[in-house]
Amino acid sequence: MARREGVELTNHATAAGPPGPGEPAVHATGTDGARRSSTPPGWARVWQRLMDRRIGVVPVPVAVVLAGVLWYFVSRGEVGTGLPMMIGLIVLLAFVCAEIGHRIPGLRAVGGAVIVATFLPSALAYYHVLPVDLVGAVTRFTKGSNYLFLYISAVIVGSVFAMDRTVLIRGFVKIFAPLAAGTVAAVIVGGAVGAALGLGLKHALYYVVLPVMAGGVGDGAVPLSVGYAGALHQGFGGQFAQVLPAVMIGSLFAVLIAGGLNLLGKRKPQWTGEGRLQPGEEMDEFLTKDEPPPHTDAMTIATGLVTAVTLYLVGELAFKAWKLPAPVVMLVLAVAMKLGWSVTRRLEIGADAVFQLFAKVGTYPLLFMVGVAWTPWNSLLAALAPANLITILATVVTLIGVGFWVGKKVNLYPIEAALVNATHAGQGGTGGVAILTAAERMQLMPFAQIAIRIGGAIVVSLTLLCFVWAH
Repeated sequence: MARREGVELTNHATAAGPPGPGEPAVHATGTDGARRSSTPPGWARVWQRLMDRRIGVVPVPVAVVLAGVLWYFVSRGEVGTGLPMMIGLIVLLAFVCAEIGHRIPGLRAVGGAVIVATFLPSALAYYHVLPVDLVGAVTRFTKGSNYLFLYISAVIVGSVFAMDRTVLIRGFVKIFAPLAAGTVAAVIVGGAVGAALGLGLKHALYYVVLPVMAGGVGDGAVPLSVGYAGALHQGFGGQFAQVLPAVMIGSLFAVLIAGGLNLLGKRKPQWTGEGRLQPGEEMDEFLTKDEPPPHTDAMTIATGLVTAVTLYLVGELAFKAWKLPAPVVMLVLAVAMKLGWSVTRRLEIGADAVFQLFAKVGTYPLLFMVGVAWTPWNSLLAALAPANLITILATVVTLIGVGFWVGKKVNLYPIEAALVNATHAGQGGTGGVAILTAAERMQLMPFAQIAIRIGGAIVVSLTLLCFVWAH
């Protein structure tokens, strides 16, 4: 995986070179009958160099035209939720935000592109800098398209199919040790810090520490709030407003620390596998054989995408039938197929290509959509009380630090183990994406799903049992 994902402002000179071996020279005939080379004229070469300058995936001239067209539709209140409109709008604005974050000194070293692509749109929407019609269209598209689940399907299935079978099963078993140890330590330290700062032990645990590790908003903050409201015979809204800020601020701290761990890995390469969870792990045999892999054509890539979507839909069916989380079911099925020799080399390559496409191109648009539709800026501001911030920070640092230490003890790369623990403090699936993107290790997404879904479900269940018993 490329070390810098998503945001790339390039300037490649495009010049015609000599024909390659076996290629005929191309000529054109002028009015005087003389044969001359088809080398582009000077103005064309300048234009081509300009076209090769990109904001993310958008060539600069295309970005200018796209901005003008979008301004026309926005000014007339005609921003629809059709796929072409949303692709143009979201891709352009997402990569502009990410480019801003990447160019801020200091911040760019700790995942600035991710932070700005998520939180700047939230602020712009809250302060009405973004037009109301635009915000409404993006929100409807985000909630109606379920792009998040398509993204997670592509990333999970692609990364699982590209793993070595033996290392895959060992990694899933080993990751529970740093995850469990980090969670217990974070509860103890976070609760103690919150109590010492005057929040009260119960309040610190139930409204600050435990929500950080509950698995995000939909799977964490919402069920916690419903349970609290029922036990206290109060309204859901008041409880949700108290729980939500800890989830969001905790995810932000995890993103910042993940960016710092990425820098640490560059200085201490012996502590990181650059996305591999444990020493000795390599990509699967089809990527290392001397014989060339099957050709990666459009049909191969489409096969990988359809397979990923099918596994997710099976997960959705399992959720409707037995209330099992769809991403977890999809993850289990992908692992079972990989370990059961049910995946061909061509399918592995197609799924891996889909993973690369979504990880490199689809991440920042997803974060922009989340920032506009699911990140209330006023809730973030409400959580900026120093006692809350310090307690949340202590919780996240302990969770990640213990994961680093225990991971090293069980023969995992400590930075990768710490990053998986970091996703346990993320804002659900989107938080996991932001954290792993900031760390440039999207290959860890399958293990992140264990931390987010299974770890979050355990935390929510135990928290509600304790809360009901205490009240």
